Amino acid sequence: MLLLSLLNPAQAYEVRDDAGRTTRFDAAPQRIVSLLPSLTETVCELGACARLVGVDRYSNWPASVRALPQVGGGLDPNIEAVVALRPDVVLVATSTRAADRLRALGLKVVALEPKTGADVRRVVHKLGQLLGAPDAGRVLRAIDAGVAAAAQSVPAGARGQRVYFEVSPAPHAAGQSSFMGELLAQLGLRNIVGPEFGPFPKLNPEAVVRADPDLIMVGEASAAALRQRPGWQGIRAVRAQRVCVFDAIERDVLIRPGPRMAEAARWMADCAARFGTLAAGAAP
Repeated sequence: MLLLSLLNPAQAYEVRDDAGRTTRFDAAPQRIVSLLPSLTETVCELGACARLVGVDRYSNWPASVRALPQVGGGLDPNIEAVVALRPDVVLVATSTRAADRLRALGLKVVALEPKTGADVRRVVHKLGQLLGAPDAGRVLRAIDAGVAAAAQSVPAGARGQRVYFEVSPAPHAAGQSSFMGELLAQLGLRNIVGPEFGPFPKLNPEAVVRADPDLIMVGEASAAALRQRPGWQGIRAVRAQRVCVFDAIERDVLIRPGPRMAEAARWMADCAARFGTLAAGAAP
């Protein structure tokens, strides 16, 4: 959990990040390297995009960040390139292998990795505090309002559909406890991946066959191979072509827990509404 404790409101403060490490800041950071797209997007939505001096290769929104130096992948960035940018802070995922190396070179590192809706709220608030940006509440209110509007747009007959959301071709799925799973629930849809599997489990493809979802949401990278998976041609969603395929741009929005979650909810809602009613034989 991230805790921010002000030692002096005008000067120094400390941040305790998701990895349990505490970092002291004498002033709000003005040169930021972000190695996680969702954090990049949140920094920009909080009005601090101009403070970014470098990003990972996957950060691509808003468009202005595409002109920034790219320092490799978030899990294995180019350490020398990060150091050369002289950042006041490096924002990383807790799963990165680079944090200790960056700290050993004297850089300040804050590890944050939102996976649930509650995580998103916490990270938005705490990044707002870290950056000295007072309008974190505005960002969260916009997300909430957009998700609520998306939920209202789902026709009654489209609610209750049992959904399989594939995050990557492994296949990794969005579980009920992930922010994507929570969005599905808010839209009145039912996730076939139970909470016992965690937020983003790697599933045995046979488990999806047994669950027999009414609707599948998937990225282009996975879509072409669905029918080649053993038994998948018999899944009611595949058989009835109730599969929503998201292109790379849409997938970026859908899998990033941050300020564009309302847009993600709208696309999920549009997918559910596209088919109108439950597939024949689906559970009520």
